[in-house]
Formats: sequence, structure tokens, C-alpha cells
Amino acid sequence: MVPTPAPLAVSIGDPAGIGPEIIAGAWERRHEAGLPPFLAIGDARSIRAVWDGPIAVLSDPASAAAAFDGALPLIQVDDPGEILPGEPNLAGARCALDSLELAAGITRQGMASALVTGPVSKAQLFAIGFTYPGQTEFVAERCGISPANAVMMLAGPSLRTVPLTVHVPLAEVPRLVTADLIITRARITARALTRDYGIENPRLAIAGLNPHAGEQGTLGREEMEIIRPAIEALRAEGIDVIGPLPADTMFHPAARARYDVALCMYHDQALIPLKALHFDDGVNVTLGLPIVRTSPDHGTAFDIAGKRLATPSAMIAAIRMAGECAARRAAG
Repeated sequence: MVPTPAPLAVSIGDPAGIGPEIIAGAWERRHEAGLPPFLAIGDARSIRAVWDGPIAVLSDPASAAAAFDGALPLIQVDDPGEILPGEPNLAGARCALDSLELAAGITRQGMASALVTGPVSKAQLFAIGFTYPGQTEFVAERCGISPANAVMMLAGPSLRTVPLTVHVPLAEVPRLVTADLIITRARITARALTRDYGIENPRLAIAGLNPHAGEQGTLGREEMEIIRPAIEALRAEGIDVIGPLPADTMFHPAARARYDVALCMYHDQALIPLKALHFDDGVNVTLGLPIVRTSPDHGTAFDIAGKRLATPSAMIAAIRMAGECAARRAAG
């Protein structure tokens, strides 16, 4: 008898944001979207404040699959009190952190097959003493992985991008981009595309740092002195990689057909094309972890929380992708 896969664990994010309603919206569309069973971790009252559908409050993640067809399964964290949509407070931030901690824990223990994280407010988390740059670094540490080896990938139906540097000032990027950084993150990305996405020989494209990829050194020498040597080292390992490519010409349809993922030098170089193409269904994936972790690629949207304006499309995409990646790991 084939064992039933464990449900996915979905942390609620900040309960004053749109996390509660997009999780509920994903459950409502579970059949038409073909979603695997998932379990919400968070606060039932915050979901009921924005949704009148059925919720099954559980104590055991193993019960989620059986409950999933008739109600949104949920494990309640410590009661934060009444949280109003669009009005973040410290109690909500503690709820978000408790939800993330519990969801990551049950996934690490194998009681959930993957982790999907709802959007949080970093400002609110920092106000309660959260010391990590973001959820990615927190999850990586909980998994025993150095944050330096946890790679962010943004994925949509027609494009995947990896920012080699993330939340740092643009002025610091040239100092931070090294051959070792490129090589390490390219290796992690290539392995993950094979393991989690079933791409046997992934094709990597690496963007240049400067306009026109440096124009043979006339617009900057990082391409010649750092990026090209890293590409040559990766090719020597058998990784299929092209570049450095001018960033302004590597995201049109014909260019995207040449690669499976684009490695970019800085945050906006990776996220602008991804969000231009897949604003409503982009997924943030963390590569290099022993668990599958995804997240919708948007924020808390406090300004529209509770107004029935939020679309669950990105949460649906994050849940679907997490389920597909988890299934490939289980089959492999």
C-alpha cells in the first residue's frame, strides 16, 4: 500500500495582512487548481474575520488530509487576541513568528511534506526582536543550513531568476559579487533544478553586472575579472552555463528559451523581469534546503487586507509548486 503523502504546512504570515484571505481563497479553489492537501498554521479568528468558510481546528497534522475536502484544516498557535485586517500590531507579529516556527518544525519532522510561508512584515517582526533578514534565513537556520547556502529563486510559468545578492544597497553589490559566490550559488541552483524540477541538465544564464555586460571592459571590468572566470569554472564542472549576458536583452521570449534559470547580480535585476511577467503568480522558492519551501512573491498588502481585493493566485501557485517539488523528492 502506497502511503498517503503528508499535507503541506502553510504559515499564515502576518494575520493583519492578506495572508488569511489568500490561504482561505486557495482552499476555496483547491479542486479547480488541483492543489494537494494543505494545513494552515496560525490564527482561526483572523481567518474568520475575512472569510465565512468552514475551518477545522486540529491538534494533529496527520488529521489534515482527511479534513481537507470539507474544511480548511488549521492548527491554532497561541491566541494573539483580536487582530483587525490592515492594522498590524506586535501581537500579530508574534502570531506570524509562532506560525512560521511551528510550520517549519512540523515540516522538518516530516509531518508536512513541504513548507509554504505567508507574507510577513519585517518591520513588525524586527519590533519584537526578530534578528534575521527575512523568513528565508530563519528557515535555513532551523534546518541546520548556513543562510549563505540558502538560495532564493523567483519562479513563474515562463521565467526563473536567482538574485546573487538580495537585500543589500546597490552600492555594495560590486564588492559582494565574487567568483566564489557565483560558483556556489550556481551549483546549488543546478542541483535543485534537477532534484525538485526534474530538469536533467539545467541550463543556466548569468547576467552581467554593468550595462552591455561591461562592453569588453569599457563600462566596467567585473565581467572580465570575476564573472567570466566563474563561468569557465562552472563549465569545467560540466554545468551548462552561458554569459555574462547584457541584462537588458536576456528576458525577451527568444532569449528566455535558451535557459532554465537566470542568475542575476542584484535584487532588482532579478525581480523586475519576474514581476513584470508574473506579478500575480510568481513564487519565491528557497533552494539548498533539506525541505521544500515556497512563498507567494508579494508582501502583506495591509492597505487592501479585508477588502476582498486580494487575489490568491500567487498563494495557489506557491502551494502547487511546493506540492510538485515535494512529490519529485519523494519519488526520487
